[in-house]
Amino acid sequence: MRRMVRLGLFTVLAFAAFVYLNNTSFLATRHGEKPLVLAHRGLHQTFPTEGLAGDTCTATRIFPPEHAYLENTLDSMRAAFASGADIVEFDVHRTADGHFAVFHDWALDCRTDGKGTTHERTLADLKALDIGYGYTADGGRSFPFRGKGVGLMPSLDEVLAAFPGKRFLIDIKNNDVEVGKALAERLSRLPADQRSRLMIHGGERAVAALQTRLPELLAVRRSSLKACLLRYLALGWSGIVPAACRHGLILVPVNYGRWLWGWPDRFLSRMQTVGSLVFVLGPWEGEGFSRGVDNPEEFRRLPMGFGGGVWTNRVDRIAPLVAR
Repeated sequence: MRRMVRLGLFTVLAFAAFVYLNNTSFLATRHGEKPLVLAHRGLHQTFPTEGLAGDTCTATRIFPPEHAYLENTLDSMRAAFASGADIVEFDVHRTADGHFAVFHDWALDCRTDGKGTTHERTLADLKALDIGYGYTADGGRSFPFRGKGVGLMPSLDEVLAAFPGKRFLIDIKNNDVEVGKALAERLSRLPADQRSRLMIHGGERAVAALQTRLPELLAVRRSSLKACLLRYLALGWSGIVPAACRHGLILVPVNYGRWLWGWPDRFLSRMQTVGSLVFVLGPWEGEGFSRGVDNPEEFRRLPMGFGGGVWTNRVDRIAPLVAR
């Protein structure tokens, strides 16, 4: 009986030692020299995230402006790269005449002087709008960007032409299969080296349709990300990386990383081995994935020597911390 107890105890200890040694970062090679910085929407006007709903007009609740840049514009992207961004995220809608406009909202009456929805207008119509019209930091007493945003909404073609050597994450603001197909067709005409610098996220069906046609592009869908993280929690102790984690973008809230087997260095190495790229987001508090690592306090929650990616809405604050 004692022999069986000792054998059982030895087995438990041996298993615990295997799990520890297989997942500790103390014995792992440091992954990279510094984090990649992903600037969400470029350098732009930010706003408090408390109490946001799906139809909240965020332009009417911005913080007092610290700079003159508006999201999803060529100038905001240029400023983000100049601030230290490695990757810039921007949003696209398919227009009524088959182009792709770079703009966040479905509805035009939040940020612009237009009415209706983005996909109902032609690209020429959209480019005539004032995209700074609706921004206010004081409840509508003043509109600091009104009249300054006319003609600033770019097309996808303009962005790709302006920054041919830069890396981008494209958010498809649509869940239509045909939109995904149309975007895939447009991107397929790019030179292979430029296309290799693009990544995709957004509407579930649209992203899936694009992935079918351009499987080489890194992409993330909410369903695949959820499957990846849940299955990794169940299997990652063994070093197995689930199929759902392969060749994609892995988004991890900064307050959840410590629960992932091998975090950070073993986890990053495993994802790199299967062709995936990991980005840390701001703390998950149930408000969605658009929040980034936006202040020094959240940045300091990253493990020392972290070599993955950092998703931020404040590239002007975070990139200097990464550089240091």
